[in-house]
Amino acid sequence: MFFCPLYSGSSGNALFCQYGNTRLLIDAGKSGKTIEDALASIGADIRSISGVLITHEHSDHISGAGVLARKYNLPLYATRETWWAMRGKLGKIPQECMREIEAGKDFWLGDIGVVPFSIPHDAADPVGFRLYGGNLSVSTATDLGYFSEDVYANVAGSTLVLLESNHDPDMLRANPRYNAALKARILGDHGHLSNEACSSALLRLINAGTGNVILGHLSGENNTPTLARKVSSDALAREGIRPGEDIRMEVALRDEVGSVYILKERT
Repeated sequence: MFFCPLYSGSSGNALFCQYGNTRLLIDAGKSGKTIEDALASIGADIRSISGVLITHEHSDHISGAGVLARKYNLPLYATRETWWAMRGKLGKIPQECMREIEAGKDFWLGDIGVVPFSIPHDAADPVGFRLYGGNLSVSTATDLGYFSEDVYANVAGSTLVLLESNHDPDMLRANPRYNAALKARILGDHGHLSNEACSSALLRLINAGTGNVILGHLSGENNTPTLARKVSSDALAREGIRPGEDIRMEVALRDEVGSVYILKERT
């Protein structure tokens, strides 16, 4: 199974996963051309993508989706409420590209099993995804107001998890460019996961068997990759877990194509 965070951050999100002959994107929150170029940089042709799984309707997750659907007749998979909320944001989408999914109802896309699950975020019907290939699975959970027990139940045991480490609360509160309402939204139960909340969630997931973790969806103004990594590394170290030795932990950068993870099935 191959996984690559093409882009992950508040300025745009697009994730790549392949198992067998099936290649998928989770979100298309950069321009179509940017996503095409990112895929090409890891040896994947946009024409080989089987579909785009949409987490929710915010622009940093869908800004390139309409272009890709029209240009390549690429199917988009979203919940009914998300389709309704995306009206007017994507442009005209070919009817055959509009695929409806439902949180809690798994389905197959070629060789990959797809499990959408509900997440706590201020969108119409936001979901995360767990993708299965053989005895491997990859989970993505960003845009979380908090790490709920339902999210944990859907993600625990994954081979790899990309989990939100969005902000440092002190940096956010001191940010003069954010008004009080926006700060309250980000800090609320339907906002975004802080570095500290991410580190606590990662500890639970690692104890449940996950060996590969990616910190994602970092804020450009209220966080840094160094800080996000340090908070989680320190929290894990206090429990005797050594990133780089006991687990693999990386940070997905906002504007650089990430590492390609090659996950091998257990025998």
